[in-house]
Amino acid sequence: MVRHWLTGLFCLLILLPAGAGASPLTEGLDTRNLELASVHSAVVDLETGSQIHGKHAQTPVPIASITKVMTALVVLESDEPLDEYLTILERDRPAPVNAYSRIRINSEATRRDLLRIALMSSENLAAHQLARHHPGGYDAFIEAMNRKATLLGMNNSRFVDPAGLSSKNQSTAADLTRLMRAAWKNETLRELSTTRYHTVHFRSPRYQLRYGNTNVLVHRRGWPVRLTKTGYLNDAGRCLMMVTRVDDRPVGMVFLNSFGKHTPLGDAGRVRRWIRTGNSGAIAGAAKRYERRQVQALRARETQTAENTHKDSMETAQ
Repeated sequence: MVRHWLTGLFCLLILLPAGAGASPLTEGLDTRNLELASVHSAVVDLETGSQIHGKHAQTPVPIASITKVMTALVVLESDEPLDEYLTILERDRPAPVNAYSRIRINSEATRRDLLRIALMSSENLAAHQLARHHPGGYDAFIEAMNRKATLLGMNNSRFVDPAGLSSKNQSTAADLTRLMRAAWKNETLRELSTTRYHTVHFRSPRYQLRYGNTNVLVHRRGWPVRLTKTGYLNDAGRCLMMVTRVDDRPVGMVFLNSFGKHTPLGDAGRVRRWIRTGNSGAIAGAAKRYERRQVQALRARETQTAENTHKDSMETAQ
């Protein structure tokens, strides 16, 4: 009986439409007409700070390279010189997953270039180097990431590496909107993340590498992207944090655990279409099936956790 009651309560909670808050963008709109393929999502009006939409937004999950937004914030707030050349060091600890890089060990690049390609092109070795060259070193950098998360009120977030290669880097869609707001206020971070193409000029030895932005929407004229970071891990699915303008207002979006490379981009389009027309449009069958499987697994985990908590409390009471 407890199982049926808990299951029913959980299903009710996740199916209730999220409150639109005080955003002029959503006046007269019904959030039930906003259907997204990502398992976890949060959409905010950055001008008012109100949440427009939330879906499983309080569940901690791996966030992959969305991590690098926090990495960038810590680097920029350290006030270390961006034009300083940093030596590319051999990894002093193994990467959690394959972390191939074209960058040559012992060559040099500026902190600004490493930060730019970590954001725009998700260069994992670049993010690692930024942590290694932080005052106090790598461990101090990770501590700074978690300290910043606490200051931002990201109470369900944890960071263990600067690139997002570890699935132990976890957060919620709601927490990430707090990070997104902080990043949005940093003009340098916004500019670096939305760079379309960039060539890094390394020295010692001298060579060049060209990079492109991992978010194809930055190349499209109809999308005024003002902040972006993509991410992917097997355990995290496809992820996207993005700020764009809809009807001349800044709208922040976080999508976690999407099916395919284009699914979170499609969700961005669905959010914009819903704001403008009241209807988000269709979702591809494969993406929809993936989302349903993931939600079913999420419900099962939540129900089991609730049952275990109830059982523990009963045993304690006895």
